[in-house]
Amino acid sequence: MNATLEKILDRPKAQKLGILVGLIILISAAFYSFLYSPQADEIAKLNESIEAAQNEKSIKQKRAANLPKLQQELGELDVRLKEAIAQLPSKKEIADLLSSIATKAQESGLDINLFRPRPENYKDFYAEIPVEMSIKGTFHNVIMFFDAVGRLTRLVNIDNVGFKNPKVTGDQMVLEFTTTAITYRFLEEAERKKIADEKAKALKAKK
Repeated sequence: MNATLEKILDRPKAQKLGILVGLIILISAAFYSFLYSPQADEIAKLNESIEAAQNEKSIKQKRAANLPKLQQELGELDVRLKEAIAQLPSKKEIADLLSSIATKAQESGLDINLFRPRPENYKDFYAEIPVEMSIKGTFHNVIMFFDAVGRLTRLVNIDNVGFKNPKVTGDQMVLEFTTTAITYRFLEEAERKKIADEKAKALKAKK
């Protein structure tokens, strides 16, 4: 038997009990220091990692749940964009569109005194193409013309309407109308870039 252990056993009962309690405390402290405390730290870190992972998972699940809705909204926006662009003629179609406007005026019983396209006004994604018009006819004929233009598949806006020289012919009043018909065309990306570069050069030249 170990000599130290024999000395402990030979001591009085009260001393042996005290020594035993002290050993238990030392063993417990050693267990906490070398085993429990490091594991507790690891468990705390693990809990933090699990909580962070759960939060991230929750966020991604919410995003995933909203994804079909976002995809649907993007699809609807794409359709609306295509519909809007479809109303704007391309550069090649402008001549035909202007011809259609003139034809609608004649079909409405109007005499065309002036039909003069003006320079294009460039915007962000489109160009405005104004056409100065002077037409002669009855008020009813003009209303028919405006209605016909509004029914064209391409977007045409009637602006700056005025009239002068009213004359009574038979039982009708004939007037000379002046107006500006504005149509629009979509600017392709290459053309937008070219226009932006030209504006930048012009601005730089002024400085």
